Amino acid sequence: MILILDFGSQYTQLIARRVREAHVYCEIHPYNVSLDCIRQLQPEGIILSGGPASVYAKDAPMLDARVLDVPVPFLGICYGMNVLHQLAGGVVGKADRREFGSAQLVVDENSDLFAGFAPGTETRVWMSHGDTMESLPTGWRTLAHSANSPLAAGRDASGRFFGLQFHPEVVHSERGLDVLKNFLFRICHCEPNWTMEGFIERETRHIRQRVGSQHVVCGLSGGVDSAVVALLIHRAIGQQLTCVFVDNGLLRHQEAEQVEAAFSQLGLNLRCVDASTQFLQKLANVEDPEQKRRIIGHTFIEVFDEAAKTIPDVQFLAQGTLYPDVIESVSFKGPSATIKSHHNVGGLPERMRMALIEPLRELFKDEARVLGRLLGLPEEIVKRQPFPGPGLAIRIIGPVDAERLAVLRAADAIVDDEIRTAGLYDRVWQAFAVLLPVKTVGVMGDERTYEDVLAIRAVESVDGMTADWAHLPHDLLGRMATRIVNEVRGVNRVVYDISSKPPATIEWE
Repeated sequence: MILILDFGSQYTQLIARRVREAHVYCEIHPYNVSLDCIRQLQPEGIILSGGPASVYAKDAPMLDARVLDVPVPFLGICYGMNVLHQLAGGVVGKADRREFGSAQLVVDENSDLFAGFAPGTETRVWMSHGDTMESLPTGWRTLAHSANSPLAAGRDASGRFFGLQFHPEVVHSERGLDVLKNFLFRICHCEPNWTMEGFIERETRHIRQRVGSQHVVCGLSGGVDSAVVALLIHRAIGQQLTCVFVDNGLLRHQEAEQVEAAFSQLGLNLRCVDASTQFLQKLANVEDPEQKRRIIGHTFIEVFDEAAKTIPDVQFLAQGTLYPDVIESVSFKGPSATIKSHHNVGGLPERMRMALIEPLRELFKDEARVLGRLLGLPEEIVKRQPFPGPGLAIRIIGPVDAERLAVLRAADAIVDDEIRTAGLYDRVWQAFAVLLPVKTVGVMGDERTYEDVLAIRAVESVDGMTADWAHLPHDLLGRMATRIVNEVRGVNRVVYDISSKPPATIEWE
């Protein structure tokens, strides 16, 4: 495995994804993780991430120098390279000219890190820094340079420490993956044995050993993560798993029926609970989005807990926690500011008295999708677009009631149908409708109307962390708007959201 020490770079998770794509297991830990923990992990190599600070700044995060005594190769990327240089006695200072964006890298000499790059080779890379090396540590030599970075890549005399001023993990670095693979395979001598097939076998054994003869309950939402968890655990312990699907009345068109049909066909022990009336009663007259989320979360736990009590000998609760959630919880700078509360994070109420099973906590979203396919999950679920835990409640701006839910559900079904018909469902990250607390004047059949405004939101993204609004064809938007106004009673105007994330979020609430 490869250990990635995080100094706060926006690209740290991307480093991990690239290492995993090379079929090498890796973990991200904060830069100040204990030396004992690092030794216990027994990495074959250590990567120091980039970061927003400058190593010469007051209170800049700095690596414990004793970590460098761990007898493995090190690769410092951007800030990580400056950390290595400063600890080795080099001097880092502010550059006369900052370098952000694309740059031309020139390889200066043969080395394992640039195997396959002849001296003099030029390649495009992505820079993001405002610092430069004022003096090299003793014994270090330059491997590559750019117009603004005399030392864009280097190594020490022992061949154990390497530094890159550019970011090989981003797609804008044309041969960045080649450089990372050289570090993994030529320098660290890793084996490319991290595969989803191997993961299935390891996790199946682990679940069987941990559960024994006891029972597991899993809350199914119909989304990818909980579905993959359910299939993996079912593979391990069969009918010792009971899945509970709670219909909160906030789901998309015919979603409850689709979930019940799909998972029954997969042979899962499934219990469906219709709690829609209970949820709607508690949401009555509630406008604040965070209060909506809290009410939905607490009500779900109440309903789920009651259902779990009817299952004999249940000792474990399965959840679809993914690796980005785990990373965020141990970030060296602490959890991010709360933009919106997460329905799946925060632990279990003590009264539930169950231990957690989170078999996907090592995986990224794309790995979970691959795992789902291998486990036989239907493609319509594997490729399903993300849907928020609070459901349509946070796509209705303002109070939630049965009438407004019916309007939104009908409009959302039209958006989904048109996106699929246009062959764009797999291209966009999410496409959905939002019902606004705004009425406007319209005219239908020569009569004045005063009805609701509905927004369409469609975004393109890789991981949901950032997103750009989808440039849907105008004729597609026109068809959506025409159908919504004609087929959904109560809507007389449709608008399209062209906000990116950031500054906006994908969901409106």
